Amino acid sequence: MAGHALALSVPFASLSLQETNMTCFTSSSASVAKRSFLSGVSLRPCVVVNAPLRMRKAQSVVGLAMASAAAAPAITEEGEGSLEQWVRQMLPGGFAAQRLIGTGRRKTAVARVVLIDGTGQIIINNRTAQDYLQGNPVWLQYVKYPLASLGYESKYDVIVRTEGGGLSAQAQAILLGIARALIVANQANRDPLKKQGLLTRDSRKVERKKYGLLKARKAPQYSKR
Repeated sequence: MAGHALALSVPFASLSLQETNMTCFTSSSASVAKRSFLSGVSLRPCVVVNAPLRMRKAQSVVGLAMASAAAAPAITEEGEGSLEQWVRQMLPGGFAAQRLIGTGRRKTAVARVVLIDGTGQIIINNRTAQDYLQGNPVWLQYVKYPLASLGYESKYDVIVRTEGGGLSAQAQAILLGIARALIVANQANRDPLKKQGLLTRDSRKVERKKYGLLKARKAPQYSKR
């Protein structure tokens, strides 16, 4: 009878020990989360040396998940604002305070262009030219051509603020703005740019519709009677 009672007491003793370990793990995880949230210094959990191996692995997984969740938003925010911060740093006082500046127009698009010494980067509205112009090779050729025609591909960084019109009109406005800024940088650039027609403002735009016509010039079919 005594042996039977002893056999029954062993499983209950092991069950109570497991419950104690789980309670310890839960309380330790909660204290770690509270301490890391309040202090913000360290997100690594405190591993108990005498705890079982499975408990230590679970604590390390919880700590890594908390660390990745806390670090992810900061990386995203830094990636979005990095170009804008760089532009502000490179243009103290804004666009109006710069010396090498040119304004280009096409249709209803207006582009203000600033040249600074650099490596050939082109930033349009705080975005790279490849991103802003959607990788279109024709539009990218427009914005790169004035510098390439003079061999200045890696001499200047170009910072642009543009508005109005579509991407095609904005790209051609940027071309004219870069060409005019290159003249401000060096008057000797005027002749080669003028020979290639890069200083001529393209004044073509959509003609307005007229009263009594279907479009600007298209008229309804004539009927004699």
